[in-house]
Amino acid sequence: MAFVRVRQHVNPLAHKYQTLINPLDWEKVYAQPNQPLHLDIGSARGRFLLSMAKTEPNWNFLGLEIREPLVVEANKWRDELGLTNLHYVFCNANNSLRSLFSSLPQGSLQRVTIQFPDPWFKNRHAKRRVVQPELVAELAEFLVPGGIVFLQSDIEFVAVEMCDRFAENFAFQKLGTGKWLPENPLPVPTEREMVTINKGEPVYRALFERV
Repeated sequence: MAFVRVRQHVNPLAHKYQTLINPLDWEKVYAQPNQPLHLDIGSARGRFLLSMAKTEPNWNFLGLEIREPLVVEANKWRDELGLTNLHYVFCNANNSLRSLFSSLPQGSLQRVTIQFPDPWFKNRHAKRRVVQPELVAELAEFLVPGGIVFLQSDIEFVAVEMCDRFAENFAFQKLGTGKWLPENPLPVPTEREMVTINKGEPVYRALFERV
């Protein structure tokens, strides 16, 4: 699999990323559109979802990524592997969820992952971070009761901020007794997660349920 060179940081507030995406035709995207849906926000090169789609064929997987070359490349890999339960979309998750999901079969969205998002370290860039109150509210609207949101980052303040955003919304409750989950509850780690663990550095993980 050849890699495409892309910018590591993309400003989601830039004018070019404000165009709303059209609703998906779920019947065309997935061979079995009524399977439960796992949404990965910020899917990057898509390898995590590729592995998940192979591991859990009874789920559908949707990756959203703001860097278009990565989406083109990931969908190409999907086609080469013949996976009919996987799709990637080029969009800005902070303004496209409602239009994207307007045609979603009711009760489909059951799992959401937001993993190692761009931290945007400077306070003046805080609005560029993906987990904003508006995003949380939209996820609450589409996620089924009992559906889960899995968050993780290798940067503690980012993980804390993401957790705070979900905890502030009455539609979500945090699962687990400790501050952070000791292990990833999913069967597949991300590449960034493995690099972080191999360096002996901590990963901050949390799980929320739609109540």
